Amino acid sequence: MGKLHLPTPPAGARRHPALRIRRSVLAVGQALALAAAAAPLAALAAEPVPAPAAAARSYAIPAGALQPALTRFGLESGVLVSYDAAELAERRTEGLHGRYGPDEALATLLRNTGLHAVRVPNGFAVKAMRDAAPEAGGATLPAVTVTAARHDAEALTPAYAGGQVARGARLGLLGNADAMDSPYSSAAYTAQAIEDQQARTIGDVLANDPTVRFTTSAGHLYENYTVRGFDISSSDLALNGMYGLAPYGHAPTEFVERVELLRGPTAMLTGMAPSGAVGGVINLVPKRAADTPLTRLSTSYLSEGHAGASVDIGRRFGPDNAFGVRVNGAYGNGRTGIDGQSKRRALGAVALDYAGERVRASLDAYADEEEVRNGSAWMASFASTVPAPPRAGTNILPGTHGRLDNNAVVARGEVDLARDWTAYAGLGTLHYQYSGFINGTRANNVRPNGDYTGITYNQKGYTDTVSAEAGVRGTVRTGPVAHRLVLGYTYLGLRSGTANVASRSFLSNIYAPATPILAPSPGNVPRTADTTLTSLALADTLAFADDKVQLTLGLRHQRVQAQSFSATTGARTADYDESAVTPSVGLVLRPWGPRLALYGNYVEGLSQGDTVTDVTARNYQQVFAPYKTRQGELGVKWDSGRLTQTLSVFQITRPTLIKDGATNTYGPDGERRHRGVEWNVYGEAGRGVRVLGGIAYTRAVLTHTANGAYDGNTAFGSPTWSGNLGAEWDLPWVPGLTVSGRVTYTGSQYVNTANTQKIDSWTRYDIGARYVTKIQGKRVGFYASVENLFNKSYWAGSFNDGYVTQNAPRLFKFTTSVDF
Repeated sequence: MGKLHLPTPPAGARRHPALRIRRSVLAVGQALALAAAAAPLAALAAEPVPAPAAAARSYAIPAGALQPALTRFGLESGVLVSYDAAELAERRTEGLHGRYGPDEALATLLRNTGLHAVRVPNGFAVKAMRDAAPEAGGATLPAVTVTAARHDAEALTPAYAGGQVARGARLGLLGNADAMDSPYSSAAYTAQAIEDQQARTIGDVLANDPTVRFTTSAGHLYENYTVRGFDISSSDLALNGMYGLAPYGHAPTEFVERVELLRGPTAMLTGMAPSGAVGGVINLVPKRAADTPLTRLSTSYLSEGHAGASVDIGRRFGPDNAFGVRVNGAYGNGRTGIDGQSKRRALGAVALDYAGERVRASLDAYADEEEVRNGSAWMASFASTVPAPPRAGTNILPGTHGRLDNNAVVARGEVDLARDWTAYAGLGTLHYQYSGFINGTRANNVRPNGDYTGITYNQKGYTDTVSAEAGVRGTVRTGPVAHRLVLGYTYLGLRSGTANVASRSFLSNIYAPATPILAPSPGNVPRTADTTLTSLALADTLAFADDKVQLTLGLRHQRVQAQSFSATTGARTADYDESAVTPSVGLVLRPWGPRLALYGNYVEGLSQGDTVTDVTARNYQQVFAPYKTRQGELGVKWDSGRLTQTLSVFQITRPTLIKDGATNTYGPDGERRHRGVEWNVYGEAGRGVRVLGGIAYTRAVLTHTANGAYDGNTAFGSPTWSGNLGAEWDLPWVPGLTVSGRVTYTGSQYVNTANTQKIDSWTRYDIGARYVTKIQGKRVGFYASVENLFNKSYWAGSFNDGYVTQNAPRLFKFTTSVDF
């Protein structure tokens, strides 16, 4: 029998792995009451947990053969590990990355190996799953099967090889899960990827993903997306798994640890999105203080003269470093790539957290401002044929301006009620307000020579949001089957108001813009909508056959209460109160070991009905009744240890708005059916070479349209082919120097539902380089990149029926960061 024994490290270090986990507790209102009530209960109900043999510490053990990995773990941890060398032959581990105590570290190293660890005097013994008895003479402590410990749904998964993508992502109420254990397609882009790519907004991060495209351009005040061909507006982003709390507009990255993308309808997992998004969930994970103190100052410069600076400070305090503080601030001002336009942005964010052995709590607060002056990005509709686009960066709306303000506070937390049971809760509020020429920045009915008739729209508005969730997670066993159970409740209340004033019409040309006529300020803002979205969900993940089979079953009861009011009279114009019970099934099979997973899912969901966002429509701002969506998906995931690839096929159906050109109104008269195939890849393709991207094929077809008029047509704004492929290379002859590049392709797409207008495909090339070194003992990083290298101009995509957006011009980005 192989055995390794090293001295136990000195006392006084952090003792419990949970202290490192980024989790939160409700610190206000009823959430505090829940934590306070549950804490004494936990002390009475919890089973005794043996004291760990050594302190928590950080590991970076790569995937590979299990025996040398256990040897390295013993050397680094100072823990005695006993094993039978014959039992370890031919077995491999997925590796160990992050900070763990010995119990969790061994559980992670042994995951999916058919082995587990039991406590024996002075250490652990590694046993086959069929043999749970401790070694002779080792009965003085109770045997602990580490893999049966509490399923830590709030612990972030470690970064995968290459550091750009994490090993897993949050699956709504199921919590964080390894990608190979997930019956869904997802990607979690890390803080390292954000920093290395100089990503300023969430859109910059998601530019890595082939399933994501953008329906607004860089100069616009809003950043909206499509995922799998379905719209996701900035209001549909989630913050730490909760809707309604992320910043509207361009969500900044300075206070974000990860940007997680869960593809496909996920109402069963997350509840309903505020604006009815079904293409997926974009979740922002806020930063937390790490054990290592951090003080980082960064400065940036963008071409045309936009300069900025940011600061990132993190500290932990108290016994076992249980208390953490992370402060992020950013400010930028100057010219943008749109001719004559300038932009100012400011962010202040504070994240407090407490990581105790049984109680974890956090409080996040941020204020985010964004303001543009003298111009806006725009979109165009065409009178007949599609003309060539003007030079990228053309400003057809000089003199326009706009401002967005977001202020939010979010408290979250959890309490361990017993070894395998945890109660969690969260409560947050967001106040968002806007003013200026925010929407309606359009050139209508552009003729082949570029002439158009324009109207400007001056708007004011607000949205006040309260978001809450509560639930309990736990693990029980019925014979050989482990059940990971979750019962969760969500609440989302939104009250909003908007006022909109139009100008007189004016004549202009997209190639030679005239000075537009600007609409006056609208004055007071009346209430125009009240919406309450509530849901109750129950899910059970059954794991058996050494976790080679994992079956997730779930039900969610969803209720939509929506009222809309006339902006002029205040009269109620719509009143909906509908509910439905929707099921979800997910399956993961790993018959050939931990490296290959077959998965499938079927999801139904109820989502809030669409709101007409076309300011030129007669029924602008009308809210329609809720929709039911359905998704079926099958796929395979392959993890080679350094490179992970996912191949998936899917179908999504959802009712959709159709524009009636004769009446200039929208109605939910159609259904969209999207069928697609996706290939995604990330990790290290070779020593010092990282790849990130994929290819997506989507066939988006309209069905069940009014009188069959558009049945069989392709949904507007849905390219059949899209692809992204990025690569980085650490130059071996210059340590610290990395060069990078990315190519983005989007196929041709129809502009309108009638399929009478179409824009061409386009390809964009980006390049970059960074150099990270130490100067006088301080880490210093220099970053440079060029987006749209060849400064091409093209129609980029569609927004609303019949409208297209233009791409951003070439952009140079430079950043310097210093750790003090």
